[in-house]
Amino acid sequence: MSLFDSLTKVFTKNKEIAEMFDFDFASDPSIRSYLKRMALESVLNFVSRTMSTMQVKIRDETGLTKVDWQYLLNVRPNKDMSASEFWQKVIYRLMNDNEVLIVVSDDDQLLIAEDFYREESALYEDVFKGVTLKGFTFKRNFKMSEVIYLEYNNEELERFTDGLFQDYGELFGRIIEVSMRNNQIRASVSVEQTGTFNNEKDENGKTSTEKLQGFIDKMYKSFKDRSIAIVPKLKGFEYEEYTNKIGSSNQSLEELDKMKKSLINDISRMIGVPSALVHGEMADLKFNLEAYRKLCILPLIQKIESELTNKILEKEEYLKGERVKVQNVLRRDPFEFAVQIDKLVASRVFTPNQVLEEFEYEKSADPTMDERAMTKNYELLKEGEKTDDNTD
Repeated sequence: MSLFDSLTKVFTKNKEIAEMFDFDFASDPSIRSYLKRMALESVLNFVSRTMSTMQVKIRDETGLTKVDWQYLLNVRPNKDMSASEFWQKVIYRLMNDNEVLIVVSDDDQLLIAEDFYREESALYEDVFKGVTLKGFTFKRNFKMSEVIYLEYNNEELERFTDGLFQDYGELFGRIIEVSMRNNQIRASVSVEQTGTFNNEKDENGKTSTEKLQGFIDKMYKSFKDRSIAIVPKLKGFEYEEYTNKIGSSNQSLEELDKMKKSLINDISRMIGVPSALVHGEMADLKFNLEAYRKLCILPLIQKIESELTNKILEKEEYLKGERVKVQNVLRRDPFEFAVQIDKLVASRVFTPNQVLEEFEYEKSADPTMDERAMTKNYELLKEGEKTDDNTD
Protein backbone atom coordinates (compact mmCIF):
# COMPACT_ATOMS: atom_id res chain seq x y z
CA MET A 1 0.00 0.00 0.00
CA SER A 2 1.41 3.41 -0.93
CA LEU A 3 1.80 6.33 1.48
CA PHE A 4 -0.93 8.29 -0.32
CA ASP A 5 -3.38 5.42 0.05
CA SER A 6 -2.55 5.14 3.75
CA LEU A 7 -3.22 8.83 4.39
CA THR A 8 -6.46 8.68 2.40
CA LYS A 9 -7.64 5.75 4.50
CA VAL A 10 -6.84 7.58 7.75
CA PHE A 11 -8.72 10.69 6.70
CA THR A 12 -11.69 8.63 5.52
CA LYS A 13 -12.01 6.73 8.79
CA ASN A 14 -11.28 9.65 11.12
CA LYS A 15 -14.20 11.99 10.47
CA GLU A 16 -12.93 14.40 13.16
CA ILE A 17 -9.73 15.17 11.24
CA ALA A 18 -11.53 15.59 7.96
CA GLU A 19 -14.15 17.92 9.37
CA MET A 20 -11.69 20.06 11.35
CA PHE A 21 -10.22 21.21 8.03
CA ASP A 22 -13.44 23.21 7.53
CA PHE A 23 -12.74 25.46 10.56
CA ASP A 24 -11.04 28.86 10.18
CA PHE A 25 -7.92 29.80 12.09
CA ALA A 26 -8.00 33.32 13.52
CA SER A 27 -5.65 35.83 11.97
CA ASP A 28 -5.12 39.55 12.27
CA PRO A 29 -2.87 40.93 9.51
CA SER A 30 -1.65 44.51 9.85
CA ILE A 31 -1.00 47.00 7.11
CA ARG A 32 2.32 48.76 7.61
CA SER A 33 2.57 50.86 4.49
CA TYR A 34 3.01 53.96 6.67
CA LEU A 35 6.58 52.90 7.34
CA LYS A 36 7.54 53.71 3.76
CA ARG A 37 6.61 57.38 4.25
CA MET A 38 7.59 57.82 7.89
CA ALA A 39 11.12 59.18 7.41
CA LEU A 40 10.32 61.44 4.46
CA GLU A 41 7.23 62.88 6.17
CA SER A 42 9.22 63.61 9.34
CA VAL A 43 11.87 65.65 7.52
CA LEU A 44 9.63 67.41 5.00
CA ASN A 45 7.06 68.42 7.62
CA PHE A 46 9.86 69.76 9.81
CA VAL A 47 11.14 72.04 7.03
CA SER A 48 7.67 73.11 5.85
CA ARG A 49 6.64 74.03 9.41
CA THR A 50 9.75 76.16 9.72
CA MET A 51 9.00 78.00 6.46
CA SER A 52 5.34 78.51 7.38
CA THR A 53 6.30 81.53 9.53
CA MET A 54 7.68 83.46 6.54
CA GLN A 55 6.55 86.96 5.66
CA VAL A 56 7.08 88.67 2.31
CA LYS A 57 8.00 92.36 2.26
CA ILE A 58 7.98 94.43 -0.94
CA ARG A 59 9.58 97.83 -0.49
CA ASP A 60 11.56 100.59 -2.12
CA GLU A 61 13.48 103.50 -0.65
CA THR A 62 10.28 105.17 0.54
CA GLY A 63 8.77 102.15 2.29
CA LEU A 64 6.39 99.27 1.61
CA THR A 65 4.81 99.00 -1.83
CA LYS A 66 2.30 96.75 -3.67
CA VAL A 67 0.03 96.33 -0.65
CA ASP A 68 -2.39 94.08 -2.56
CA TRP A 69 0.34 91.53 -3.21
CA GLN A 70 1.51 91.74 0.40
CA TYR A 71 -2.01 91.04 1.62
CA LEU A 72 -2.22 87.94 -0.59
CA LEU A 73 1.21 86.65 0.39
CA ASN A 74 1.05 87.41 4.13
CA VAL A 75 -2.60 87.32 5.20
CA ARG A 76 -5.08 85.49 2.96
CA PRO A 77 -3.78 83.88 -0.24
CA ASN A 78 -7.17 82.34 -1.01
CA LYS A 79 -10.58 81.77 0.53
CA ASP A 80 -9.65 78.46 2.17
CA MET A 81 -6.19 79.04 3.63
CA SER A 82 -4.30 81.33 5.92
CA ALA A 83 -0.85 82.47 4.84
CA SER A 84 0.86 80.10 7.28
CA GLU A 85 -1.03 77.06 5.98
CA PHE A 86 -0.51 78.17 2.40
CA TRP A 87 3.28 78.44 2.63
CA GLN A 88 3.55 75.21 4.58
CA LYS A 89 1.79 73.35 1.77
CA VAL A 90 3.83 75.14 -0.89
CA ILE A 91 7.16 74.15 0.67
CA TYR A 92 6.02 70.58 1.34
CA ARG A 93 4.86 70.10 -2.25
CA LEU A 94 8.02 71.75 -3.57
CA MET A 95 10.30 69.28 -1.79
CA ASN A 96 8.07 66.24 -2.15
CA ASP A 97 7.19 66.69 -5.85
CA ASN A 98 10.39 68.53 -6.80
CA GLU A 99 8.23 71.40 -8.11
CA VAL A 100 5.19 73.47 -7.22
CA LEU A 101 2.87 75.59 -9.34
CA ILE A 102 0.87 78.52 -7.97
CA VAL A 103 -1.71 80.13 -10.28
CA VAL A 104 -3.67 83.34 -9.86
CA SER A 105 -7.41 82.91 -10.41
CA ASP A 106 -9.66 85.47 -12.06
CA ASP A 107 -10.77 86.71 -8.63
CA ASP A 108 -7.15 87.17 -7.46
CA GLN A 109 -6.67 84.02 -5.39
CA LEU A 110 -3.37 82.19 -5.11
CA LEU A 111 -4.09 78.51 -5.75
CA ILE A 112 -1.70 75.56 -5.44
CA ALA A 113 -2.05 73.24 -8.42
CA GLU A 114 -2.35 69.53 -7.66
CA ASP A 115 -1.73 68.38 -11.23
CA PHE A 116 -0.60 70.04 -14.44
CA TYR A 117 1.30 69.51 -17.66
CA ARG A 118 4.19 71.77 -18.64
CA GLU A 119 4.69 72.34 -22.35
CA GLU A 120 8.24 73.60 -22.85
CA SER A 121 9.42 75.77 -25.70
CA ALA A 122 12.89 76.87 -26.75
CA LEU A 123 12.05 80.38 -28.01
CA TYR A 124 8.74 81.18 -26.29
CA GLU A 125 7.29 81.04 -22.80
CA ASP A 126 6.52 77.63 -21.37
CA VAL A 127 2.80 76.94 -21.03
CA PHE A 128 1.04 75.05 -18.24
CA LYS A 129 -1.99 73.04 -19.37
CA GLY A 130 -4.56 70.93 -17.56
CA VAL A 131 -4.05 72.76 -14.26
CA THR A 132 -6.15 70.85 -11.71
CA LEU A 133 -6.95 71.34 -8.03
CA LYS A 134 -9.64 69.83 -5.83
CA GLY A 135 -11.16 68.04 -8.81
CA PHE A 136 -11.51 71.22 -10.87
CA THR A 137 -9.53 71.63 -14.10
CA PHE A 138 -8.96 75.04 -15.65
CA LYS A 139 -9.96 75.22 -19.28
CA ARG A 140 -7.49 78.02 -19.92
CA ASN A 141 -3.72 77.66 -20.19
CA PHE A 142 -1.25 79.60 -18.09
CA LYS A 143 1.95 81.16 -19.41
CA MET A 144 5.11 81.07 -17.32
CA SER A 145 4.91 84.83 -16.74
CA GLU A 146 1.40 84.41 -15.26
CA VAL A 147 2.24 81.87 -12.56
CA ILE A 148 4.60 81.35 -9.64
CA TYR A 149 6.61 78.24 -10.42
CA LEU A 150 9.31 76.83 -8.14
CA GLU A 151 11.62 73.89 -8.77
CA TYR A 152 13.56 72.12 -6.03
CA ASN A 153 16.06 70.53 -8.43
CA ASN A 154 16.62 67.49 -6.24
CA GLU A 155 15.52 64.58 -8.40
CA GLU A 156 18.15 62.50 -6.65
CA LEU A 157 16.05 62.64 -3.46
CA GLU A 158 13.11 60.97 -5.20
CA ARG A 159 15.27 58.24 -6.73
CA PHE A 160 17.07 57.69 -3.46
CA THR A 161 13.97 57.44 -1.31
CA ASP A 162 12.19 55.16 -3.79
CA GLY A 163 15.06 52.68 -3.72
CA LEU A 164 15.55 53.02 0.01
CA PHE A 165 11.90 52.45 0.83
CA GLN A 166 11.83 49.39 -1.36
CA ASP A 167 14.78 47.93 0.55
CA TYR A 168 13.75 48.99 4.04
CA GLY A 169 9.98 48.68 3.80
CA GLU A 170 9.87 44.89 3.86
CA LEU A 171 12.62 44.77 6.49
CA PHE A 172 10.64 47.09 8.79
CA GLY A 173 7.60 44.89 8.40
CA ARG A 174 9.56 41.72 9.13
CA ILE A 175 11.04 43.14 12.34
CA ILE A 176 7.59 44.14 13.60
CA GLU A 177 6.16 40.74 12.67
CA VAL A 178 8.90 38.97 14.62
CA SER A 179 8.26 41.16 17.65
CA MET A 180 4.52 40.52 17.44
CA ARG A 181 5.04 36.76 17.07
CA ASN A 182 7.22 36.68 20.17
CA ASN A 183 4.30 38.11 22.15
CA GLN A 184 1.57 36.27 20.31
CA ILE A 185 -1.12 34.30 22.16
CA ARG A 186 -1.07 30.69 20.96
CA ALA A 187 -3.82 28.29 21.90
CA SER A 188 -5.66 25.22 20.69
CA VAL A 189 -9.26 24.04 20.92
CA SER A 190 -10.06 20.38 21.55
CA VAL A 191 -13.50 19.05 20.63
CA GLU A 192 -14.68 15.70 21.96
CA GLN A 193 -16.64 14.23 19.08
CA THR A 194 -18.88 11.17 19.33
CA GLY A 195 -20.63 11.71 16.04
CA THR A 196 -19.92 13.68 12.95
CA PHE A 197 -20.52 17.23 11.87
CA ASN A 198 -22.99 17.17 9.03
CA ASN A 199 -24.52 19.82 6.84
CA GLU A 200 -27.94 19.62 8.40
CA LYS A 201 -29.21 23.03 9.46
CA ASP A 202 -31.14 23.83 12.62
CA GLU A 203 -34.12 26.15 12.98
CA ASN A 204 -31.78 29.16 12.72
CA GLY A 205 -30.36 27.93 9.42
CA LYS A 206 -26.91 27.02 10.80
CA THR A 207 -25.00 23.77 10.59
CA SER A 208 -23.12 22.22 13.51
CA THR A 209 -19.82 23.35 11.96
CA GLU A 210 -21.00 26.95 11.64
CA LYS A 211 -22.24 27.03 15.24
CA LEU A 212 -18.95 25.68 16.58
CA GLN A 213 -16.98 28.10 14.44
CA GLY A 214 -19.10 30.97 15.73
CA PHE A 215 -18.43 29.96 19.32
CA ILE A 216 -14.65 29.79 18.65
CA ASP A 217 -14.73 33.25 17.05
CA LYS A 218 -16.57 34.76 20.01
CA MET A 219 -14.14 33.19 22.47
CA TYR A 220 -11.13 34.44 20.47
CA LYS A 221 -12.58 37.96 20.29
CA SER A 222 -13.15 37.95 24.04
CA PHE A 223 -9.55 36.94 24.75
CA LYS A 224 -8.21 39.42 22.18
CA ASP A 225 -10.15 42.57 23.08
CA ARG A 226 -10.65 42.34 26.85
CA SER A 227 -8.15 42.48 29.67
CA ILE A 228 -10.40 40.16 31.70
CA ALA A 229 -12.23 37.51 29.66
CA ILE A 230 -14.69 34.95 31.01
CA VAL A 231 -16.08 32.26 28.71
CA PRO A 232 -18.32 29.28 29.54
CA LYS A 233 -16.64 25.91 29.97
CA LEU A 234 -18.45 23.29 27.92
CA LYS A 235 -18.27 19.55 28.33
CA GLY A 236 -16.17 18.01 25.59
CA PHE A 237 -14.75 21.41 24.61
CA GLU A 238 -11.31 22.42 25.94
CA TYR A 239 -9.27 25.56 25.29
CA GLU A 240 -5.56 25.28 26.06
CA GLU A 241 -3.11 28.18 25.86
CA TYR A 242 0.60 27.60 25.24
CA THR A 243 1.92 31.15 25.50
CA ASN A 244 2.85 30.97 29.18
CA LYS A 245 4.11 27.38 28.95
CA ILE A 246 6.84 27.82 26.36
CA GLY A 247 9.81 30.14 26.38
CA SER A 248 9.08 33.54 24.88
CA SER A 249 11.89 35.84 23.85
CA ASN A 250 10.74 39.45 24.08
CA GLN A 251 12.81 40.95 21.30
CA SER A 252 13.73 44.56 21.93
CA LEU A 253 12.59 47.18 19.45
CA GLU A 254 15.89 49.03 19.70
CA GLU A 255 16.97 47.60 16.35
CA LEU A 256 13.82 48.96 14.72
CA ASP A 257 14.34 52.41 16.30
CA LYS A 258 17.95 52.49 15.11
CA MET A 259 16.84 51.63 11.60
CA LYS A 260 14.21 54.37 11.60
CA LYS A 261 16.75 56.93 12.81
CA SER A 262 19.23 55.79 10.19
CA LEU A 263 16.68 56.37 7.44
CA ILE A 264 15.79 59.81 8.81
CA ASN A 265 19.49 60.67 9.01
CA ASP A 266 20.07 59.79 5.35
CA ILE A 267 17.14 61.90 4.12
CA SER A 268 18.05 64.79 6.43
CA ARG A 269 21.57 64.93 5.01
CA MET A 270 20.25 65.11 1.45
CA ILE A 271 17.93 68.02 2.29
CA GLY A 272 20.44 69.83 4.50
CA VAL A 273 18.73 69.41 7.86
CA PRO A 274 20.80 68.40 10.90
CA SER A 275 19.19 65.13 11.94
CA ALA A 276 19.50 66.04 15.63
CA LEU A 277 16.82 68.70 15.14
CA VAL A 278 14.38 66.23 13.59
CA HIS A 279 14.98 63.78 16.45
CA GLY A 280 14.41 66.56 19.01
CA GLU A 281 17.89 66.32 20.52
CA MET A 282 19.01 69.38 22.51
CA ALA A 283 22.77 68.85 22.30
CA ASP A 284 24.55 71.55 20.25
CA LEU A 285 21.20 73.19 19.56
CA LYS A 286 22.60 76.59 18.54
CA PHE A 287 25.15 75.06 16.21
CA ASN A 288 22.55 72.81 14.58
CA LEU A 289 20.06 75.67 14.15
CA GLU A 290 22.69 77.84 12.46
CA ALA A 291 23.69 74.97 10.17
CA TYR A 292 20.01 74.35 9.38
CA ARG A 293 19.50 78.03 8.55
CA LYS A 294 22.52 78.21 6.23
CA LEU A 295 22.28 74.82 4.52
CA CYS A 296 18.52 74.43 4.10
CA ILE A 297 16.47 77.53 4.89
CA LEU A 298 18.53 80.26 3.18
CA PRO A 299 18.56 78.45 -0.20
CA LEU A 300 14.78 78.07 -0.02
CA ILE A 301 14.38 81.75 0.88
CA GLN A 302 16.65 82.77 -2.01
CA LYS A 303 14.63 80.60 -4.41
CA ILE A 304 11.32 82.15 -3.30
CA GLU A 305 12.69 85.71 -3.36
CA SER A 306 14.06 85.24 -6.87
CA GLU A 307 10.79 83.85 -8.27
CA LEU A 308 8.59 86.50 -6.60
CA THR A 309 10.89 89.27 -7.79
CA ASN A 310 10.71 87.88 -11.31
CA LYS A 311 6.91 87.68 -11.37
CA ILE A 312 5.89 90.71 -9.28
CA LEU A 313 8.37 93.45 -10.15
CA GLU A 314 8.80 95.09 -13.52
CA LYS A 315 12.24 95.91 -14.85
CA GLU A 316 11.86 99.63 -14.17
CA GLU A 317 10.73 99.02 -10.61
CA TYR A 318 13.69 96.76 -9.90
CA LEU A 319 16.17 99.25 -11.34
CA LYS A 320 14.72 101.97 -9.12
CA GLY A 321 15.56 99.90 -6.03
CA GLU A 322 12.33 98.05 -5.32
CA ARG A 323 12.99 94.65 -3.75
CA VAL A 324 11.16 91.55 -2.50
CA LYS A 325 12.38 90.12 0.82
CA VAL A 326 11.35 86.97 2.67
CA GLN A 327 11.65 87.42 6.43
CA ASN A 328 10.70 85.97 9.81
CA VAL A 329 12.13 82.48 9.24
CA LEU A 330 14.43 81.37 12.07
CA ARG A 331 14.76 85.01 13.01
CA ARG A 332 17.94 85.75 14.96
CA ASP A 333 17.85 87.49 18.32
CA PRO A 334 19.95 90.70 18.19
CA PHE A 335 20.63 90.51 21.93
CA GLU A 336 22.66 87.36 21.34
CA PHE A 337 24.89 89.34 18.96
CA ALA A 338 25.12 92.55 21.00
CA VAL A 339 28.93 92.46 21.26
CA GLN A 340 29.38 91.82 17.54
CA ILE A 341 26.89 94.59 16.67
CA ASP A 342 28.78 97.05 18.85
CA LYS A 343 32.03 96.21 17.08
CA LEU A 344 30.51 96.59 13.62
CA VAL A 345 28.92 99.97 14.34
CA ALA A 346 31.87 101.33 16.31
CA SER A 347 34.30 100.49 13.50
CA ARG A 348 32.07 102.17 10.85
CA VAL A 349 31.60 98.91 8.94
CA PHE A 350 27.81 99.15 9.36
CA THR A 351 25.40 101.96 10.09
CA PRO A 352 22.74 101.40 12.77
CA ASN A 353 20.03 101.20 10.09
CA GLN A 354 21.97 98.54 8.22
CA VAL A 355 22.09 96.50 11.41
CA LEU A 356 18.33 96.90 11.84
CA GLU A 357 17.76 95.64 8.29
CA GLU A 358 20.11 92.70 8.85
CA PHE A 359 18.01 91.58 11.82
CA GLU A 360 14.76 92.17 9.88
CA TYR A 361 13.63 95.33 11.69
CA GLU A 362 12.23 98.43 10.04
CA LYS A 363 14.71 101.24 9.37
CA SER A 364 14.63 104.24 11.64
CA ALA A 365 13.60 107.63 10.25
CA ASP A 366 16.31 109.33 12.32
CA PRO A 367 18.93 110.66 9.85
CA THR A 368 21.76 109.93 12.28
CA MET A 369 20.97 106.21 12.02
CA ASP A 370 22.38 106.30 8.48
CA GLU A 371 25.64 107.90 9.54
CA ARG A 372 28.85 106.02 10.18
CA ALA A 373 30.34 106.96 13.54
CA MET A 374 33.70 105.65 14.68
CA THR A 375 34.57 105.50 18.36
CA LYS A 376 37.85 106.88 19.62
CA ASN A 377 39.24 103.39 20.10
CA TYR A 378 39.25 102.92 16.32
CA GLU A 379 40.50 106.36 15.29
CA LEU A 380 44.05 106.93 14.09
CA LEU A 381 46.34 108.81 16.45
CA LYS A 382 47.02 112.39 15.50
CA GLU A 383 50.51 113.82 15.61
CA GLY A 384 51.59 114.43 19.19
CA GLU A 385 48.87 112.26 20.77
CA LYS A 386 49.78 109.38 23.03
CA THR A 387 47.97 106.18 23.84
CA ASP A 388 46.22 105.68 27.13
CA ASP A 389 48.34 102.63 27.88
CA ASN A 390 50.49 102.96 31.00
CA THR A 391 54.12 102.39 30.07
CA ASP A 392 57.07 102.29 32.39
